[in-house]
Amino acid sequence: MTEQQGIHIVERTYPCDVCNKTFRKQDTLKVHEGVRTGEHPYSCDVCKKTFSGTSSLKKHQRVHTGEHPYRCDVCNKTFKQVEHQKAHQRLHTGERPYRCEVCNKTFRDRRNLKAHRYVHTGERPYQCEVCNKAYRDALSLKVHQHVHTGERPYRCDVCNKTFIDRRNLKVHQRVHTGEHPYPCDVCNKTFNKQVA
Repeated sequence: MTEQQGIHIVERTYPCDVCNKTFRKQDTLKVHEGVRTGEHPYSCDVCKKTFSGTSSLKKHQRVHTGEHPYRCDVCNKTFKQVEHQKAHQRLHTGERPYRCEVCNKTFRDRRNLKAHRYVHTGERPYQCEVCNKAYRDALSLKVHQHVHTGERPYRCDVCNKTFIDRRNLKVHQRVHTGEHPYPCDVCNKTFNKQVA
């Protein structure tokens, strides 16, 4: 909220009592305080998962509604989160703004850079609670966990065969499209998947 004092407009701020960080909206301050205290007063009606703020809850609910409100203006692919849409659009622009300080390799999004850094440290912070196998990123762990749950969430829209991993589905779909993107260096014969 702003107040007018003479000819100057003064921005009203709401400070956190603990860390003195200031916020322009009282609602944002409340979310900050909830994160700090671990409070999650907002609950998903479908799965009962709880969140510290309404924006986090709204973003989560797209898992259930299937809503993809963000669209790539080049290829029209849609996304649940604006961050994913922005990272995707960098495929078209070639922009790779995130750089590893160790080897100078560049990435389209911050998450990929974060996961890459573990290559240098050897750290694998994401561990399966069932078999203790460890991974560099949360997505790899999530895909691995399908082995234990039996979940196969990726379905071929041609033959309905299911897969635990999006990459395996993509390779499988080449059976239907006839695509052979991998040529042999010796004879130029092409294959639908990479051969070691």
